[in-house]
Amino acid sequence: MRFGIGFAVLILIHEMGHFIDIKRRGLPADMPVFLPGLGAYVRWQALGVPLETRAAVSLAGPLAGFFASLACAALWWQTHNPYWGALARVGAMLNLLNLIPVWVLDGGQAALALSKTERIVLMTAGVALGLVLGERLFFLVALGAGYRAFFAGDLPAHPSHTTIIYFVVVLTALGVIIRLMPGQGLGLQ
Repeated sequence: MRFGIGFAVLILIHEMGHFIDIKRRGLPADMPVFLPGLGAYVRWQALGVPLETRAAVSLAGPLAGFFASLACAALWWQTHNPYWGALARVGAMLNLLNLIPVWVLDGGQAALALSKTERIVLMTAGVALGLVLGERLFFLVALGAGYRAFFAGDLPAHPSHTTIIYFVVVLTALGVIIRLMPGQGLGLQ
């Protein structure tokens, strides 16, 4: 039960990252809504909002999730309590999964602001991070980016060059947390 509560708090922090970024831009948004068994979301009006802004809002959730995982990692480092290590690892992995650039995931929304070249950069970063950090989830990010680069017909008229930097920095930060925490996959050793 304790892990479930911690996991729910990590999801809330992720969603609050979106909410705070939307509000800081002066845009209307509803508080996060939880859908049991499915996750959570923040409802807001993105019509008329530039792709770069929508991408930044999409990446704000995983960035907040990184900071929440970092806090759990720091608590694990201080206490060596496996509870904090597990929360740090699972929180980082959840946010990494959300960065796969497909469908309604945060990565899919952020990828709408990326040119074909930037999507190829994201694909390359996913492969490189997967090889360097030894985490297979990065290959799903690379696969999604490859699909978006070569098969999706949704390239923007005016791509955002800052979005690719933001995307890769958040991916890398989450990967470092996953790599530093004990265990493999979603479990602890």
